[in-house]
Amino acid sequence: MDQQEERTVSFFRFEDLRVYAKATDYATWVSKQMAAPRTDSEKTLASSLCHSSFDIALNIAEGSSRSKSQFDHYLKIAKTAIRECVVYTEVAHNLGLMDDEQHNQSREYLMELTRMLGALIISLQRSSERRHEPVDEDNADPYANDDMSY
Repeated sequence: MDQQEERTVSFFRFEDLRVYAKATDYATWVSKQMAAPRTDSEKTLASSLCHSSFDIALNIAEGSSRSKSQFDHYLKIAKTAIRECVVYTEVAHNLGLMDDEQHNQSREYLMELTRMLGALIISLQRSSERRHEPVDEDNADPYANDDMSY
């Protein structure tokens, strides 16, 4: 049996995207790191960081059910959420809510997510360019010609 046949495809296709798995890993990690804020301002910061970390995965999931151009748009919104997380991470570090190791780990996650989303965006744009036929955006399969490796 060939490797492609062995692989099970999820009902929700976005669950097969590595970038989605990485995004949910990051959201889980952030939730654990921000579990014990002490003051109201720390609670607000922790809540904002958690919200933005969830938005990365949520936008990947939402966009995956749309046309390629809409998926591209949602992936770019996910990149905006990453930049928000960079700011929140820096402020959390400056306030002592994150130590140096947590700060570095958050930034590593965010850099990897940025690279993965960038690669997926480029892949979607290239596959759209390769198609010379008009695309019905409302009924397009966002996974057509996608190897799902991002």
